[in-house]
Amino acid sequence: MDQIAAELFPPSQIPYPVIFVRILGALLMGAVIGFEREAKARPAGLKTHMLVCLAACTFSIISLESVRLGGFFDDRVRIDPLRVVEAVTAGVAFLAAGTIVLSRGEVQGITTGASLWLAGAIGLSVGFGHWIVAGLAVISAFTVLYVIGFVEARAMGDNKPDAVPHGDSSNGRRKSHARR
Repeated sequence: MDQIAAELFPPSQIPYPVIFVRILGALLMGAVIGFEREAKARPAGLKTHMLVCLAACTFSIISLESVRLGGFFDDRVRIDPLRVVEAVTAGVAFLAAGTIVLSRGEVQGITTGASLWLAGAIGLSVGFGHWIVAGLAVISAFTVLYVIGFVEARAMGDNKPDAVPHGDSSNGRRKSHARR
């Protein structure tokens, strides 16, 4: 029984209550961004943003823990936690790019793609224990998505800059009801 307990709860550099709080924090912070996307009926909403943030957090925790694992102290093995940042950034960017589509000559999903990318960065921040950075990013995202989005909708009326006509390099606005 002790072996099973040791397998389930190996020695950890990050205390387990801290890991729990980081994972919970990543879920909550991802939910803040995802809720706005969900409220606007975007393709990547609440659950997607929560999962992206959670995944990035988990990768960063595992990265920090793997640096100190017993079998990795050989001179031939080099572990760099910053490579996780690169991998998560690339992976989430690939996922985010999938939300951007060209439909009826208009580009759609750019804001959702950007919010997914940010959710990955927030998850990494929480996973690495940088709560202030993550919190400021969430507040900034909330401001951009809700407040700026509200101001933009009021100022533009029906001429929302939600979509960019394909091939239109002008800076003029065009009436569009496309999804961001």
